[in-house]
Amino acid sequence: MTRFTYARSRAAQLETVAMDCLMVRLFERIEEDNVPWLLAASARLRHAFGKQLVDLVPSYTTLMLQFDALQLAPREAAALVIDALAELEPDAQAAGRCHELPVWYHPSVGPELQVLATAGGFGIDEVVRRHCAKAYQVFALGFTPGFAFMGLVEPALAAPRLSTPRQKVAAGSVGIGERQTAVYPSVSPGGWNLLGRCPTPLFDRQLEGFSLMQPGDTVRFVAIERAEFIHLGGDDTPLERAA
Repeated sequence: MTRFTYARSRAAQLETVAMDCLMVRLFERIEEDNVPWLLAASARLRHAFGKQLVDLVPSYTTLMLQFDALQLAPREAAALVIDALAELEPDAQAAGRCHELPVWYHPSVGPELQVLATAGGFGIDEVVRRHCAKAYQVFALGFTPGFAFMGLVEPALAAPRLSTPRQKVAAGSVGIGERQTAVYPSVSPGGWNLLGRCPTPLFDRQLEGFSLMQPGDTVRFVAIERAEFIHLGGDDTPLERAA
């Protein structure tokens, strides 16, 4: 592990993951303010490595960088990272896209909607209003193609993951896990608290990274009625509340 500084003496760590892979750790805690820094670092590193870069994956606090080991020795790659991130500054012009995702919030497709309402001491309508009240930052992609981890939801809506994950969660299901929120892009197992369902396709092989959303984008959820949900191609098959 190598410690170095960037941007006005901010501390960072460079960790060796494999002979051709480095982990750049810029932060220790998940914060929405991390994202502009991570985007700026990604741009710097892509430019610095050029064709010697194999892959670069941003996450909540880190960047995973894979380089061509036939062109760069690990020590050379590490030096290139440190040099590229010197005097780093967020780029105000590099903000991601803003997406509006329609959601039908209803207990039949969001079986934990009432659970969150009861836990917060308010009604279902208030849960919906609060979930739609802010734009969420896309921190990272993972779990399944097109699955975007977003946050942070306000503390009153935060809820632990289910103790026993469901074996099958419907595509488009919108959920909360701790202080993060997400939309399941395809049918899969899952343990998040479900609030409703979104009819917008999130996984597409024609899109960059196969995903509608990318780290650095923002997402705002918009409540719609069942009729509009069906019109947009949504599947209203009910989902039972988890045991």
